[in-house]
Amino acid sequence: MTTTRAALHDRLGDRLRDATEHDEIAGIRPRWVVTAADTADVADALRAAAEHDLTVVPRGSGSRLDWGPAPTSADLLLDLAPCTGILEHAAGDLVISARAGTPLRALHDTAAAAGQRLPIDPPQPTATVGGVVATGTSGPARHYFGGIRDLLIGITVVLADGTTTTSGGNVVKNVAGYDLGKLYTGSFGTLGVITEAVFRLHPLAAEHRWISSTTHDPGDAAGIVDAHRHSQAMPTAIELDRPEPGGPITITAQLEGRPDATHARADALARTVGGEVHEHPPGWWGAHPFPADGTGLRIGTEPAALADLLRAADRAATRTALPLALRGAAGLGVLHAGLPGTADPAATTELVTALRALPGYTALERGTPAVRAALDPWGPRPAALTALDRQLKDRFDPGHRLAPGRHAGGIR
Repeated sequence: MTTTRAALHDRLGDRLRDATEHDEIAGIRPRWVVTAADTADVADALRAAAEHDLTVVPRGSGSRLDWGPAPTSADLLLDLAPCTGILEHAAGDLVISARAGTPLRALHDTAAAAGQRLPIDPPQPTATVGGVVATGTSGPARHYFGGIRDLLIGITVVLADGTTTTSGGNVVKNVAGYDLGKLYTGSFGTLGVITEAVFRLHPLAAEHRWISSTTHDPGDAAGIVDAHRHSQAMPTAIELDRPEPGGPITITAQLEGRPDATHARADALARTVGGEVHEHPPGWWGAHPFPADGTGLRIGTEPAALADLLRAADRAATRTALPLALRGAAGLGVLHAGLPGTADPAATTELVTALRALPGYTALERGTPAVRAALDPWGPRPAALTALDRQLKDRFDPGHRLAPGRHAGGIR
């Protein structure tokens, strides 16, 4: 079917415009952009796209639009920036709901005014509700409070044919139906377009302390992390930072709680691990270890294998002469690795291949066009898992028109 701009404009009106270079998705420029202010607008846009057999990629603030694989096609960019607003804050029930384009900081501010918090702290200050769910972005506090899948209790999603679906609800103890929110989390808009989300909240701690320890030895670093993990002080985050291969490794744990108890717990834990107590987090806390134009990797392993991962990363970085930086949730065994945008694609591929030989996984989060072209973003995956992902894509998006190529395993 041949689609003309006039035909789309007749359907979508002035919400439609031509795409520019500022609308590119990992180097792919869509043909048109359509804005959506609410669920009804999204459903209308997706029905129009279905009628004209157009591929669609949703966008929130765009802070992570270049993360994940590049789409193989993008006729229509669905801009949810106008889809904003907190829909409900039931402080007594510790629940908050908002539209997908709402900046996450608005939820933080609303919750904080009631002495509550949403423990999702992504590095991007412009992150939106829909964006953090679609990309599965959490932050250091995931160690104690859980990730997006644990905090999300309700979701509204529009499917590729324009059908509006809901899962979960506005109460914490909701067990009705399938928990589809977990399925949409981290789906990068490939199964449906998220328009609203409901989260559980937690009380806001009165005081925070951070305990930092530094060592050059991967074994010692892993021992410190293990001591934090098993401490009765119950850290709410355990992060690691190693800015260069062979350089110092800093482990920082976060404690929070009552003013009359938190500092004492921090002092006791610092004595156990040989660290120092600070009233503020380190400057690198919660930030990714790569520049905006660099290559980012996500590496997952068992926490018990942390020392092996650090040693293997050092060997691979030395062999390829790449300035690999590591940072992330050491207590969970999930680290981010960073390289500058000037890193050689062939050397990057060699380094990633070495890391993928370890137990766990190494995935490409973002990269230059040359790195994307040289490197499989997902790496080897079990055939059964790929088959399951293909069935999910077929079920939720039979025409494969939503963000094609961005689904797990590169399924188009």
